[in-house]
Amino acid sequence: MEPLKSGFAITDLLGITAQGLETVKHQGNDKVLLKQIDEFMQKYEISTIVVGMPYNMDGTMSERAEVTEKFLHKLKCKYNHIQLETIDERLTTVAANKTLNFLEVKKGKKKDVEDTLAAVYILETYMNKTKTIKS
Repeated sequence: MEPLKSGFAITDLLGITAQGLETVKHQGNDKVLLKQIDEFMQKYEISTIVVGMPYNMDGTMSERAEVTEKFLHKLKCKYNHIQLETIDERLTTVAANKTLNFLEVKKGKKKDVEDTLAAVYILETYMNKTKTIKS
């Protein structure tokens, strides 16, 4: 079985670019993810947390999306001073994989960075969405 992991990304201070931080293997343990987020909160000035929602391809809630909803509730309770946003993450891992294939990243290394790159794509989608709203 594939290990459960989550990629993390952050914007620059001006909110212009998104950079991948890392992928955290957590096996579904929310405490591992919350601890990592705590570390990011201490290290960076975070005003918004963007979470990818893993919907089914037809747009319905997947089993994983239901788990993500429960995690979002934990985030809201713990970080009630931070804005929380969700972005449809369908095909972000596919896009990340295509990018890594194009760059000829070796298969072993690809598994280490694909979720981080997918997180960058999710964050960029959010950034583009907010730019559109502001325009």
